[in-house]
Amino acid sequence: MLEKIRATANYIRENVNTRPKIGIVCGSGLANIVNIINTEKVLDYSSIPNFALSTAIGHKSKLVFGTLGGKEILAMQGRFHYYEGYTMQDVTFPIRVMKELGVNTLILTNAAGGVNPEFNVGDIMIIEDHINLLPNPLIGKNDERLGLRFPPMSRAYTPKLIDMAKEIAKENKIELRQGVYLGNSGPSYETPAEYKFYRKVGADTVGMSTTPEVIVASHSQMDVFAMSLVSNVFREDIREDATHDEVLQAGKNAEQKMMLLVEKLIERL
Repeated sequence: MLEKIRATANYIRENVNTRPKIGIVCGSGLANIVNIINTEKVLDYSSIPNFALSTAIGHKSKLVFGTLGGKEILAMQGRFHYYEGYTMQDVTFPIRVMKELGVNTLILTNAAGGVNPEFNVGDIMIIEDHINLLPNPLIGKNDERLGLRFPPMSRAYTPKLIDMAKEIAKENKIELRQGVYLGNSGPSYETPAEYKFYRKVGADTVGMSTTPEVIVASHSQMDVFAMSLVSNVFREDIREDATHDEVLQAGKNAEQKMMLLVEKLIERL
């Protein structure tokens, strides 16, 4: 694993002049976050050794390098999902490469279903904790050069970054939610019984990504900040099927707020 990580990182260094310390993962419908980056170089995933391709709608399979908020950053314009048929090591490989490149702060966004009935479509939720129902990406032999065999997860989402984002939101009159994200495999959306179960065990939003990336980032001792865009909300009295078009439309409606939060957060790092 480490040899593959280093080979990929070396290829990127040979083709990119920037040396980012901040990484961004753009979720479904949120690829336009890269539009606020002063772009210096774009690499297609297909050109990067050992990288998979994102097949999910709304994910563009591009690694974008440049500056944002006065800092050198890299952004994944498209992530990988377990439901695409990839292994958990494939899904989280880009996070390993980011760490090898020197990234120490990871910002993740996703579109998610609202489990909390008080939420509304278009709400932005800061993820303060998660419930992972996907296979753990750390299963298998552990390489101590990458991280501890049993990494702690009690502070997986960095409190100082959460506090910073809340201050930025208040200053810019952006209403934020805060809660627990549940990651499952997908690709089917949840049944009514599953929505109710997830709510009972403490989830506020549910989606098909993010938790594996956060686990690997914690294993790699990276600071993490993550947000969910609420694309649909389950309510027992209204039984409407969620669609991917709704997810993408919700992203368009809220992306300006999320882009502002990301940019201002990076400025303060």
